[in-house]
Order: sequence, then C-alpha cells, then structure tokens
Amino acid sequence: MSFFSIFLALVLEQVRPMARQHFLHEGLRQWASWVARNVDAGQKPHGWLAWLVAVGVPSLLALLIHWLLALSLGWVFAVAWNVALLYTTLGFRQFSHHFTDLRDALEDGNEALARELLADWQQVDASALPRSEIVRHVIEHSVIDAHRHVFGVFVWYALLSVIGLGPVGAVAYRVSEFTSRYWAGKSSGLSSARSDTAPSESLSQASRQAWHWVDWLPARATALGFAIMGSFEDAMDGWRNHAQKFPNDNDDVILAATAGAIHIQLGGATLKPAQAVDHDADAQDTQAGGDSTPGRVPEVAHLAQVVGLVWRTVIMWLVLVALLSLANVLG
Repeated sequence: MSFFSIFLALVLEQVRPMARQHFLHEGLRQWASWVARNVDAGQKPHGWLAWLVAVGVPSLLALLIHWLLALSLGWVFAVAWNVALLYTTLGFRQFSHHFTDLRDALEDGNEALARELLADWQQVDASALPRSEIVRHVIEHSVIDAHRHVFGVFVWYALLSVIGLGPVGAVAYRVSEFTSRYWAGKSSGLSSARSDTAPSESLSQASRQAWHWVDWLPARATALGFAIMGSFEDAMDGWRNHAQKFPNDNDDVILAATAGAIHIQLGGATLKPAQAVDHDADAQDTQAGGDSTPGRVPEVAHLAQVVGLVWRTVIMWLVLVALLSLANVLG
C-alpha cells in the first residue's frame, strides 16, 4: 500500500499541482498560531507541550481516520486517504517553480532577473551575487527543498506505514518542518504591533530542536541516496570531511554529499536576509557559511545534473518502498 500511495500521489501532483496559496496552508498557519496563543506560556515545558499539540493532534487525527477507513470501508479507501495526505505533504511542484524560473533566467543570460527571483524566493539580498554564486545558491536551496518536500516525507511515511501507522509519518514530518520555520520567523522579526501573537523563545527553540531530531534520519538517508546515485566515493568523502563547512547539522550532510556526488563546489558565503522580510512566508536560509567544498565551479549545466541526481534517487526510493511493501504483504 505504501508504494501505490506514494506513486499515485507523485503522479497526481505532477498532473495537477497544488496551488501555491492553498487553503490547507493557511489552515496550518492558523493552527500553529492558535496553539502558540493558547498553549505557549513562555516556559520550556510549555514550549514542548505546544509543539506536541501542534504536531501530535493532526498526526493522530490522520492515523485515526486511516484506521477507521481501513476497518469500516476497506483498504481501497485507506489508500485514497493516504494518497490525499501525501498529495498535500509530498511533491516537487510545491517548490520546483522557483527552480524552473531561475534556470530559465540563467539560461537566457538574464542575471538581473535571476538575482531578483532568488531574492524573492529566499527573502535575501542577492543584488551583488556573480553568476556562479547564483547557480550555487539555486543548487543548494533546491537540493534542501527536494529533501524536505520529497525524501524526508518518503522516509518517515515508508517506515511508519510498514508497521501499520499509515500516513502519520508524512503528516508529522511536514508539520514539524513547518512549525520550525513559522515559529522561528514569528519570534525573530515581528513588529511591536504584533508582538502579542509572537511565540516565546522557548517555543521557537523547542520547535527547532524537535525538527533537528525529526529530520536527523531522513537527512542521512537522502545523503546516502545521493551517494549511491552519484559518485559514491566522492560523496562519502564529502560527507565525512566537508560537512562541517555548512551551518546546519542535518542540511550539511546533504549538501556535502551532493557536492561530492556531482563534483561541484558548494558552500561559501551566506546570503544576508533582506531588510524587509515577510516572516509569514515559508522561507528559511539554509545556505553555507564557511569554505566551499572541492570540485568544479557551479555552472548552469550543473542544474541538469542535479535534476538527474534527484530523479534517480526518487526511483531508487520507490523501488525500495515497493520491496518493503511486498515483504510486508508476503510476511
């Protein structure tokens, strides 16, 4: 059931991608705001309680509906429920329009437009970036987004659905990722007029720490997938020796493995936040902050290599999920 659910969700998302401002996205924002307003009291235990409520309630609700459908109406309806949830939590089209627009601008030689698109996507100042740095940041952000929107959901959905927990892994992963961004942005940049709705630092810190734990296993699974589908030896060397050049303990292994898998330089100067940032936007700078990895200077042609690496890894994970599903059925 896991394989068919993921496959059908990916096909549906390619044929009819979810709108960028879907009502479910707004509903998730309203839910996170309600939890912060009513559960967060500013102390560390309250921060963790708020996170558990924000992530646990929708996850348990998704699981209960899955079980009720499977028991009362049959597995076909349970699969349909899984597909619906995966359609909202998993997919390339939730971020790929940024990549496509930037690639087209770079291929047309319109670097000014590329800087504008990158700045709008990540809410950063990209006005002084040379062409190679634009390409580098596009690759880094796109790889991290591919992980968070596809591979991370793959891992937790596949692992938990095999033991009978249905879509709970996909829902928990997506809500955890969202709250870590949403509450961090709310707490760090609200105006005084909106400060009464800002989450406490305890809640923001709890959501970031919880997200680190939730993403720890998927990040390493993604890095391993890129290594297998790319240059394995170089990717593993980058993972072992160059991951510390990136600021995030989970994103670093993905970017270091990507750099080795396709032999390009990643890492370097971090993009500075724009002066006026909409902290309700789903944006977070995950770029490198140290020296670059060994390899070739990023060029526009490398964007196609990144796309190929990602799709080969998707196929690999689909095959693995199919084998897990088959083993579960036969077992």
